[in-house]
Amino acid sequence: MTIGLVGLGKMGLNLALNAQEHGHSVIGTDLNAESRRKAQEAGVESETALASLVQRLVPPRVIWVMVPAGEAVDAVMTELTQLLSPGDTVIDAGNSHFRDSLNHHQQLKEKQIGFLDVGTSGGIAGARRGACFMVGGEPEVAGRVAPLLQQMAVEGGYLYAGGPGAGHFLKMVHNGIEYGMMQAIGEGFAVLEGSPYSYDLAKVAHCFNHGSVVRSWLMELCEQAFQKSPHLDEIADVMHSSGEGQWTVEEALRERVPVPVIALSLLMRFRSEEKSSFTGKVVAALRNEFGGHPVDRVESTDS
Repeated sequence: MTIGLVGLGKMGLNLALNAQEHGHSVIGTDLNAESRRKAQEAGVESETALASLVQRLVPPRVIWVMVPAGEAVDAVMTELTQLLSPGDTVIDAGNSHFRDSLNHHQQLKEKQIGFLDVGTSGGIAGARRGACFMVGGEPEVAGRVAPLLQQMAVEGGYLYAGGPGAGHFLKMVHNGIEYGMMQAIGEGFAVLEGSPYSYDLAKVAHCFNHGSVVRSWLMELCEQAFQKSPHLDEIADVMHSSGEGQWTVEEALRERVPVPVIALSLLMRFRSEEKSSFTGKVVAALRNEFGGHPVDRVESTDS
């Protein structure tokens, strides 16, 4: 099979190499010339424009999209509706909102073009050596590319999840769970770091990952991080968020499903991005007002 790949960043390029390793041909494109150059150096052909990429593929085409969610995906889908033919298939394997994927499914279906929303997990290593794919879309469309995705997935890492939107909804909830797990791991190691004991945190993570209830890939990554920096001194305590944790909480609110751990882990990420907390200022001022409790003063920057 020959695949057209839109987006040759770290994930896209590694997926391309994964596909080629399984006997498929990949022709990619990317707006970034440096990404195209790196792809070509790695043995992946590339085109400078989406239109020229599509022209090189023989129908029925398979176009795999790996670009940032939102406007970038919208733009690619709009262009593909004009370039592709009935019977072609488009895979959005990025982190799009499932409601956007429902819209893209309908947009392409009107042109008789198949669409699959594929949640992709496993990080860069998974993209290269075996990813976890959660597939949403019409069954007959999923069947067209199921052998490709099964080959590129880690053993047991392929799931046809259901109709349009099901793949990205599942990946959204997956990432919500991930938020909570990482927050718990972070808090636990913070208690260890502040304890009266001189734990080797890399060795602790290694121990936890051998036979304990909390063994996981995240714990393996934790061990790697502490091996590089025993106290993570050079890393700022800012936890950025991709948006999927927030989407999970929003959907939970719509469904009236309580998700306190995921919600709080999301709020902690928002808090970490603040240089200072106005909430904290208000609480400190109130404690000072009603109880005379001391407050820390911000040092003046006046010369």
